[in-house]
Amino acid sequence: MHKQISVLVLAGLVLSGCGGVRESRLNPFNWFGGSTSVRTDVRADDPAFNPLIPVREESIFRRKKDESYRGIAVDDVTGLYVERRPGGALVRATGVTRYQGAYNVKLVEVENETTAETLVYALRAQQYVGQTGPASARTVTAATWLTDNELAQVRSIVVKARNNTRTTGR
Repeated sequence: MHKQISVLVLAGLVLSGCGGVRESRLNPFNWFGGSTSVRTDVRADDPAFNPLIPVREESIFRRKKDESYRGIAVDDVTGLYVERRPGGALVRATGVTRYQGAYNVKLVEVENETTAETLVYALRAQQYVGQTGPASARTVTAATWLTDNELAQVRSIVVKARNNTRTTGR
């Protein structure tokens, strides 16, 4: 009984002394120092600009945003799949971009090359100059839905990239 009380009193004294260690180098929370925040202004033409964070205008009356798609063609189309579903088909294309971090990947219809029997798409992605890692890190996928009415006359589907073209047909 006396042993337990003496251990509790000793533990209480040791823990009360920890308040002085709070500011010392012995405390592992102080090893890397505190962090500070600095506000920076980043411009869109700056290489450190992050296109995933939208830039907002500071006006109460915001102008309408430009809705045009600014994607560029991916380097290679590595796969083209047409998956039948009730009511239509899902056209899915897989490609490899030039840089890592591509986003907003789309299959954009090339209207001046599309005919009644052939649908022509371009596989595009928005990307910024960055690291070129392995192909597995640069692989992107996009899909579009086509109804049975849109597929009634179609005999082939073409997906274009910068370096190659993939075609699938009935």
